[in-house]
Amino acid sequence: MNGLGGLNKSEHGVVIGLVQLKNPTVVTKADLAAQTQRVVDLVAKARRNLGTMDLVVFPEYALHDLSMDMNPEIMCRMDGPEVAAFQRACIDYRIWGCFSIMEFNPDGNPFNTGIIIDDHGAVKLYYRKMHPWVPVEPWEPGDIGIPVIEGPRGARLALIICHDGMFPEMARECAYKGAEIMIRTAGYTAPIRESWRFTNQSNAFCNLMVTANVCLCGSDGSFDSMGEGMIVNFDGSVIAHGTTGRVDEIITAEVRPDLVREARLGWGVENNIYQFGHRGYTAVKGGAQDCPYTYMHDLAAGRYRLPWEDAVKVTDGTSCGFPAPERAFGEAQTREAAE
Repeated sequence: MNGLGGLNKSEHGVVIGLVQLKNPTVVTKADLAAQTQRVVDLVAKARRNLGTMDLVVFPEYALHDLSMDMNPEIMCRMDGPEVAAFQRACIDYRIWGCFSIMEFNPDGNPFNTGIIIDDHGAVKLYYRKMHPWVPVEPWEPGDIGIPVIEGPRGARLALIICHDGMFPEMARECAYKGAEIMIRTAGYTAPIRESWRFTNQSNAFCNLMVTANVCLCGSDGSFDSMGEGMIVNFDGSVIAHGTTGRVDEIITAEVRPDLVREARLGWGVENNIYQFGHRGYTAVKGGAQDCPYTYMHDLAAGRYRLPWEDAVKVTDGTSCGFPAPERAFGEAQTREAAE
């Protein structure tokens, strides 16, 4: 069920294109401008490639490389030229787009930010990565939750980024808030290939939700990203999968949010997103709606603590060359630290 990659679009279909963008090298403002134009050119390619495409998705780090460089000169702002260029491209090519920026943060480390722009150039979704890939990534942890929007053709969309997708709670939150399609963008390299595949499938199946997932692709001379554009149906089956590692290839498929809605309403066995909050409804009316999970209570109370907490060896980014942080989450860094 992918309409020959979206060539044959059905009445209720949404056609998604995942760009396996070549892993870039971005060191200077000129590099940033050139990479921005490269992304815009690939929006144009996506439209030429498939006239039925509703949404084109670019991976995490599309404007950045994997160096974790926090140089303010190559950080982006929501009112900056990079976002403006993406908005113009979505208007010019009449397509929704999902993009990645490393966003300047005056109060701390930059945010790893994802945005979705509609075909009229409006930013419809704005998300800050909740779970940076520690200890490797220095980005500020996201602080605005997971938004869910009405996207192209009425589909309900959510966006998470890379390591976020390793936490089943993230996909569950997307589905709980109504997402029918969850986008996951990433910069992952080859050692994560297998866990990338099975988490994309489990995130879909456990929540009766389509997942659309894509990584950077190819080498920047140091790091080899894997591409692995992957569209997974709500039953966990893979609809489309970019396995060749070909840079700038666009992996496409049609998905059916109407069938997601039908399954969520009609499935009995394995309707896990409903049954999670209605345990054992065959035995007790409406099912048990308590919260029997200790970790949820402890996290909400600010006392999340593992039995092996004191023995954990890596608890900051010093192993990857970053200084140990001194401020708590929510505290702004001092002006001296920022400079």
